[in-house]
Amino acid sequence: MRQIDILLTEALPGGHESFVHGDLRVVFHVWNWRAPLPLLDGHPWAFIDWLLPELSGLELCRRLRCDPKTEAAHVTMVLDEDDADARRRALRAGADDYILGPLARSAVLDRVLSVQLPEREAPQRALRLGELSLDLTALQARWQGKPVPLMPNELRLLRYLMEQPGQVFSRTKLIAALGKHDQPIDERTVDAWVSRLRRALREAGAGQPLRTVRSMGYVLDRP
Repeated sequence: MRQIDILLTEALPGGHESFVHGDLRVVFHVWNWRAPLPLLDGHPWAFIDWLLPELSGLELCRRLRCDPKTEAAHVTMVLDEDDADARRRALRAGADDYILGPLARSAVLDRVLSVQLPEREAPQRALRLGELSLDLTALQARWQGKPVPLMPNELRLLRYLMEQPGQVFSRTKLIAALGKHDQPIDERTVDAWVSRLRRALREAGAGQPLRTVRSMGYVLDRP
């Protein structure tokens, strides 16, 4: 099934439940631009408000275009009014198109279903952190070339942490970033994922790169 991950800079009236249409799944993420990106399993599509607290939508658009994880995203600028100068500035900043706000779930889905996105190329789908590597195409983690057997949830957790090494994530942030949108996830589930991932890395000879920061959360240390 194809998936589109929708990044929203504000809450969406109508709810954020996933939407399935034929072979397409649309997954919504309300994203604070100050925070790390959520885990993006599909083609990213960002709806960026023209005005944001402490930052302009134009600047956020430029930042997305400079990030390898979102440089190929479809970007829609959400304008307050149909202003010709604003449209030109949005397109020059890297937006693909624009839409008039305020947004609603139905308007986002109408736009997504009306635009035929090209099939996402699977660019480089490997991550490396010292001797630890993760092939995202084969879904295989390796330590010094030796396979590290992981279940899907632990693979997703490892991928997210490897994409942002040295970043401390609370359980709440990990739930928000890794949520599957099909069922709720609680903190005990995150602890179980961490425990299984740690055990697999330790048994492969990787030691303890996944560290607990007291009262804050977890961090995957850089080598």
